[in-house]
Amino acid sequence: MKKPVLDGGEAIAQGLRDLGIDYVFSSPGSEWAPVWEAFARQKVSKTAGPVFLNTSHEMLAVDLAIGYTTITGRMQAVLLHAGSGLMHGSMGISSALASAIPMVVISGECISYGDDDSYDPGAQWYAYLGVVGGAQRLMEPLVKWANQAASPATLHAMVIRTGEMAQRSPTGPAYLCVPVESLVHPWTPPKKLRKVAPAPKTLAPAADVEKVARLLSKARNPVITTESGGRDRDSYDRLIELAELLAIPVVESPVATVSNFPKDHPLHRGFDIKPLLADADLVLVVRNRVPWYPPKARPENATVVVIDETPFKSYMVYQNYQADLFLEGDVAASLGGLIDAVRSARPQAAAIKARNAKWAASHQRAEASDRAEVAKARENAAIHPINLCATLGEVLPRDTIYVDETTSHRGLIHRYVRHQGPWSFIRTPSGLGQSLGMSLGVKLASPERPVVALVGDGAFHYNPVIPCLGFAQRARLPILIVVFNNKGYRSMGNNQRNDYPDGAGARHNLLYGLTISVADYDQLAKPFGGVGIRVEDPAKLTFALREGWAAVNNGKTAIINVVLG
Repeated sequence: MKKPVLDGGEAIAQGLRDLGIDYVFSSPGSEWAPVWEAFARQKVSKTAGPVFLNTSHEMLAVDLAIGYTTITGRMQAVLLHAGSGLMHGSMGISSALASAIPMVVISGECISYGDDDSYDPGAQWYAYLGVVGGAQRLMEPLVKWANQAASPATLHAMVIRTGEMAQRSPTGPAYLCVPVESLVHPWTPPKKLRKVAPAPKTLAPAADVEKVARLLSKARNPVITTESGGRDRDSYDRLIELAELLAIPVVESPVATVSNFPKDHPLHRGFDIKPLLADADLVLVVRNRVPWYPPKARPENATVVVIDETPFKSYMVYQNYQADLFLEGDVAASLGGLIDAVRSARPQAAAIKARNAKWAASHQRAEASDRAEVAKARENAAIHPINLCATLGEVLPRDTIYVDETTSHRGLIHRYVRHQGPWSFIRTPSGLGQSLGMSLGVKLASPERPVVALVGDGAFHYNPVIPCLGFAQRARLPILIVVFNNKGYRSMGNNQRNDYPDGAGARHNLLYGLTISVADYDQLAKPFGGVGIRVEDPAKLTFALREGWAAVNNGKTAIINVVLG
């Protein structure tokens, strides 16, 4: 059998193998035949390497990578099509940048336009698909690094360089533009292939860690606030350990991106730091981009210490910590160093015991208040969102992962959905239309755990629903989708009412931003072998959620259309 001539498609596949990529998420593009052939050879020869998954939509491909990496911490690759594919996936790529998700993004382009007699790329490249200045120009504002693989000789190394750039701090998506001429060009593998070394972790200076530890040991009213301190298991565990060591209350951000601290822990103080700032004398800001709002509302009498791998976010137009100290480096290592140093300092046991009692009593009062609000919500004739949130936690297993893409109900979900443990809650990034794809990526990374997408009816419209449901069916990744259906873009209506309380819109119910097309969202599951359930009677809510969960247990994606009152 004649040995195949390897080309640029193999160079890309080998580069992704060298990077340790698990999956290549792709929406088909006419430039990728060499890559498909490389993966066909990989399968036939039983060579170890990434699994190629066809997603049929660029946004879904990117969101699958985001969801998978959020759970595993391992960078994945996305192959998109030319300029049009990049634009479809651009919101997800931008979200990956904001969420510090490392990702290799590759797309193709043409540089000969058919005038090279040795290769015909097709007239579409001349008429439709070219981007002036190269496709990397489209990506430059959305990624941490963008470049073109200008030579077939450097293609393999450039794929590796893209992955290396993505994983360096600050982590994020990196982009490589690959000419189709390089893809079809013969390629000879290097004599010695290598596995790419893991990215090094930067560490905060030991002297700074010791200084903060001394401040913590002396503080009378310390507070911790975090947005994504629980992004990885080590930092989640060490945040709990530090809080317990010194009896420090932990306040999660109103826009927390992950579960950061056990909700049933006596030191959990909810999602509003304002009531604690007046008495605080030390505030630890752990991976929190906006610890208070407005930014000028910094605590007047407290020392502010920021703990983050990269505290200053270049993608943010305005960010004003007004911090006194920074521990810039690996968060888990910084927290571990603080724990060790505080133990050596032997903090005052009496003060810690008093704080523990104080915050335990405060937590009990908050829990009692929440139970009262749930009971009150269940008296409504219609389904109240608080009732829905509380019932989710009662019906679904304790190891459920909730992926949240609501707007109006986000605060209620934080407060009343009783998720438990690390990665039990994940908020989609700022761009709408990502919850279904992210949920499928999360399910791919943790197939043994229930995954539930909580999505508003407005956000549901932005999701690529048909590709997502089709992929869930093909890949056998059943998820539960719960639509918070308040029959409109409720936040838009609230904005108009709040800004113009006595305006014509409020007086005559002319809220133009509120209108949304009415659809039987539950019916969309059926063409894809799923189960659809509509519920608007509070008495049937528990049964509907149980029925949906039973369908997921049987391998079917279920959409529960919950009509809220």
